[in-house]
Amino acid sequence: MPLYKTITPNSQTTVKIWKITESFDDLLQGLALKPESLNRVLAMKSEMHQRGFLSVRHLLKAFGYTDSDLFYDENGKPHLKDGKQISITHSFQFSAVIVSDGIIGIDIEKQRDKIQVIAHKFIDYEYNYLDENSEDYINKLTIIWCVKESLYKLFATPGLSFKQHCLMIPASDNQNETVAWIDYEDKKHRYNVQFLEFEGFTCAYAMA
Repeated sequence: MPLYKTITPNSQTTVKIWKITESFDDLLQGLALKPESLNRVLAMKSEMHQRGFLSVRHLLKAFGYTDSDLFYDENGKPHLKDGKQISITHSFQFSAVIVSDGIIGIDIEKQRDKIQVIAHKFIDYEYNYLDENSEDYINKLTIIWCVKESLYKLFATPGLSFKQHCLMIPASDNQNETVAWIDYEDKKHRYNVQFLEFEGFTCAYAMA
């Protein structure tokens, strides 16, 4: 299918989300992949991962880029050759790309009960405002995870801990934005984060 959603948080930033309904072969058509990208996608054992990889290339195309415009640094952070900032994510049948003049990070996650099992690994301060008995507990855990994952991608620093270094201020009910912080090596970094929920998924994107 074509683009699922386009969001413009500000004049320098655009988010594009793709719902992956096409087959691998259909997604492969119309794409010009670098040899290393083609080898990488063909070596993937999961067709879901293959389709996620290719859908991201279609999102690049929607931004006016090609696969050759994208490269990764030694930390695995994606970059664009024209100097604009980019962050990439995909989860099951959704993928998303954010492009901006400023520093950004994005994450999509499926809302699943099993996130409760690992909550203690990425939550510390946030327990102060979470209610484990609330109906939207899973949703709120997923938002926090997405926010911290977007911060992790934005900061791109080895050793950064979701639990120790990242914290999210509680978002008011019916609000789709919040403030999050990275407290790392005696420096505090403040970021604005927006998020949305759709079809059982959560997406969050952080902006400096």
